[in-house]
Amino acid sequence: MAKTAFLFPGQGSQFAGMGKSLAEQHPVAQSVFAEADDSLGFPLSKLCFEGPDEELKKTENTQPALLTVSIAAYSVLVSEGIRPDFVAGHSLGEYSALVAAGALRFADAVRLVRQRGRYMQEAVPQGVGAMAALLKLPEGTLEGILAQAAEGEVVSAANLNSPDQIVIAGHAGAVERAMNLAKEAGAKRVVPLPVSAPFHCALMKPAQERLAADLAATAFADLSVPLVQNVTGRLTTSGEEARTGLVEQVPGTVRWTDSIRLLIGEGVTHWVEVGAGGVLSGLLKNIDANHKAARFGEAAELDAVKAYFAG
Repeated sequence: MAKTAFLFPGQGSQFAGMGKSLAEQHPVAQSVFAEADDSLGFPLSKLCFEGPDEELKKTENTQPALLTVSIAAYSVLVSEGIRPDFVAGHSLGEYSALVAAGALRFADAVRLVRQRGRYMQEAVPQGVGAMAALLKLPEGTLEGILAQAAEGEVVSAANLNSPDQIVIAGHAGAVERAMNLAKEAGAKRVVPLPVSAPFHCALMKPAQERLAADLAATAFADLSVPLVQNVTGRLTTSGEEARTGLVEQVPGTVRWTDSIRLLIGEGVTHWVEVGAGGVLSGLLKNIDANHKAARFGEAAELDAVKAYFAG
């Protein structure tokens, strides 16, 4: 029997106007935005629908905004009878996946990620850290590059996104040295990323400690469908394991390639990227060209999703 995975995007997929068509055309989506506004005490929905971009790009706003759009889209899919057998989320998207799997209440999740964004932003002073994407780096060269580039500073793999895309994070100087070494090693391109903090590296330890206290005070239930965790690349249905995973992912590596390969091994044939943008659909194709995802973050995409499952 065909199996379906829902994939939930993370930071970088946001844009002003996201989710607006969902809220306008689907009452179940509108109610998700209303709950987010109520839980946070300010009109997050207006920020999603109208921007401005400068406010939406602030990490403490970006994270709850993307979560809300994903859960609004998810609620529409469920109302249409489209449900997942597995869930996975990229970094921030793991919170969306856990809401979808029934492990976290949406109101709790949207407050948690607002704090998560704030803690991450405050963990490292502006300009101290950096991130970069290494594209088509020759296999087997990453470890040596990072070891040579460190020179007593932090630089590590933040996201193992696909065989052709690795993101690194750490101190700005160490990241720059690693970029130069990657070029020398034969990387096709190295791209500095316009981020406000160096996510998923040891410099995020202060954020991890603050978030751990919030997570410890939040109720987690066991999951109704299995989740592939970012930090382990393994399946879980345990609420306690899910909570631990969210703590560990703050400074930990997002093992996205391993996560997708595991789901392929579990027999997943149908994929839906649930929320803003299409980043994860592109990564899926790069990981395995035999698999293609449908995207659902706008009302106009619903017919294509239905056709995808009918086909």
